[in-house]
Amino acid sequence: MDVTRILLDLAVILFSTKLLGMLMRKLGMPQIVGFILAGLLVGPAIWGLFGSFSPVAQSQNEADFLDIMAEIGVVMILFSAGLETDFNDLKRSGLTSTAIAAAGVTVPMALGFLAAVPFLGGFKALGDRTVVIEAVFIGVILTATSVGITVSVLKEAGRLRGKVGTTVLSAAIIDDVIGIAVLSVVMSFNDPAVKPAKTLVMTLLFFVFVAVVGVGVNFLFKWLAKRYPHKRRIPIFGLVLCFVYSFLAEKVFGIADITGAYAAGISLCGIKQGSEYIDQKIDVSSYMIFTPVFFANIGIGMDFSGFTPTALYFALAFVAAGVIGKLAGCAAAARACKFSGRQSLQIGAGMIARGEVALVVCGKGVAAGFFASAAADPMFATVALIAVTSLLTPVLLKLLFKNDKPGPLPNPDPLTPAPPTEAANAEAATGTPAETNSETTLADAVFRA
Repeated sequence: MDVTRILLDLAVILFSTKLLGMLMRKLGMPQIVGFILAGLLVGPAIWGLFGSFSPVAQSQNEADFLDIMAEIGVVMILFSAGLETDFNDLKRSGLTSTAIAAAGVTVPMALGFLAAVPFLGGFKALGDRTVVIEAVFIGVILTATSVGITVSVLKEAGRLRGKVGTTVLSAAIIDDVIGIAVLSVVMSFNDPAVKPAKTLVMTLLFFVFVAVVGVGVNFLFKWLAKRYPHKRRIPIFGLVLCFVYSFLAEKVFGIADITGAYAAGISLCGIKQGSEYIDQKIDVSSYMIFTPVFFANIGIGMDFSGFTPTALYFALAFVAAGVIGKLAGCAAAARACKFSGRQSLQIGAGMIARGEVALVVCGKGVAAGFFASAAADPMFATVALIAVTSLLTPVLLKLLFKNDKPGPLPNPDPLTPAPPTEAANAEAATGTPAETNSETTLADAVFRA
């Protein structure tokens, strides 16, 4: 392997992803869309149409190295997502958010399955086990929710701390937990020798293992955070836990490694100051190199040589299933939980957005050998879904909140301190700390993601 060539590849990837990421932010879209476009522009997907040269990944060794870097990146993304989860809010969210999250998983998954079947040989092909698994996997891609855009819109409208905002945030977190668990089960079905009942049992055993071991892990890290506050050994040990859990999930329990990474983050998310410090340090490494490489590698790995109108038709059906599934499913569940019709639509619209988790799920399926013979390209469809929902979500939310009474506006300049609240004034007068609002903690954590 030519190490100097790898260094040049990384330089090109980091430079192009940053430029395109900044451009997408200017256009009001997530940076990850720019990262993927950067991978397309510097990889063989487009350059290969004009010859054998491409700025990156010219050899198989280079491609293999980038695949490894991307795998580490996705593990770190899920670990960070777990760290940013507010477990207390997760527990307090109750049956309402759980019911909405369950509907946000099952309805899009069912619609995704139905949308995929015509492109995998039709319903007559469902006698083939592989076709069934691939159709189910298409549905699994649609289960995840990314609320980064939703949070920014709700915050601007002063709705983040309201009943609708809190419900959306809690449901989105539970949504991802369910979706990752379903991913682990479906991934294992790729092996014909695997028995569904055994897979479900092993998945359950893994979460039992995490719950039991997590008590000791949580106690240990609380002790470390108290004894050695803001020491780099704490995030290093946290990353060790992430990698160990990922290994155990994949090799011992037979489920996806990203499930282990997410579980490691959940195990540490309740540590005061410690979890934020770990996430801060992990985010530096992830944001600087691993995350850009992961998303750029998606674009680098795309191949348009066999692109057909069928792939475009599939992408349209896939996007429609993703949007309708979340909007209708979550809105119906919210209505059943006694929300008003307008609030139900607001919650449904807030759950539409997709982001990195959908790409992670899709990438795991492609890496596992799914869709090798399929006429449709799920990666292209997933990127299209992210782009469409990133634009559609803020538009729908602003329309649905248009005639509502405005809430309190957020502090417009994060560098300028906000005016003191009544609670702050009371604290200053009495010397007694005001009660912390846990909803703010959850909102800020998700917004930082």
